[in-house]
Amino acid sequence: MAAFAHAVGLGYRYLETDVHASADGVVFAFHDDDLKRMTGEDVAISALSAAEVAAIRLPGGHEIPKMADLFEAFPEARFNIDAKAWPVVEPLAALINRTKTHDRVCIGAFSDARIDELYRRTQGRVCRGIGPKQATKFRAAATLRLPLRYGADCLQFPSAHKGIAMVTPALVAYAHRRSMHMHVWTINDESTMHALLDMKVDGLMTDDCALLKSVLQSRQLW
Repeated sequence: MAAFAHAVGLGYRYLETDVHASADGVVFAFHDDDLKRMTGEDVAISALSAAEVAAIRLPGGHEIPKMADLFEAFPEARFNIDAKAWPVVEPLAALINRTKTHDRVCIGAFSDARIDELYRRTQGRVCRGIGPKQATKFRAAATLRLPLRYGADCLQFPSAHKGIAMVTPALVAYAHRRSMHMHVWTINDESTMHALLDMKVDGLMTDDCALLKSVLQSRQLW
C-alpha cells in the first residue's frame, strides 16, 4: 500500500499491479506465485485463506494489499492488472463488476485465454491487452505490414527479450495505425526511457516512479 501511495503522491494516476486470489477468492495485489522470495515461506497465496494472507507481514512490516482496498484508497487512479493465474480470474471479474470499476481497469496476462475469459466475465467493458500468442501474431504482421485488426486496446511488451529488441519505431507506428496503444515494461533507466519516448510509445511501466516523472517533466510530458 505504501508503494501505491508513494506513486499517487508523486502525481501518478495510472498504476500497475499483478494479482493472485486467496483460497477463498479474495484478490490480493502481489506478483510472485508464492511467498518464498518475500517471506521465506514456500507456500502459494492460493493455498491460504484471506485472513491468513492478511496476517502476513512483508519486510518493513507491510501487509499484502487487497485489490478492493486499492480501488477504494485511490478513487482517482486507474489500474493495469495482470492476472497471474487462473484461480484469480473469477474473483477479479466479480470484484470489477461489484465495484463498477470497469472504466478504471486494463487487464492483461501471460495467457490469451485468461484475458479472453476476464473480458467475457466483465461484459467486454474493460480495456484489455493481448497475450503471448496474439503478441507473436502482431509482431509477425507488423514485419509483413499486414492490415490486420486486433480485439484489444493495447500492447504491452518488454523493451527487449533475450537480446532482441521487442519495441521498434516501426512496431509502434504499426500499433498506432491499428488504433492500439503501446506500453513497455519494466523500464528503470533514464536513457531507455528517453529512447522509447522518442519512438512515441504511449506508456512506460517502471519501478522508479521519481525517475520517470523527472524524465517526463524534462520532456514537458508531465
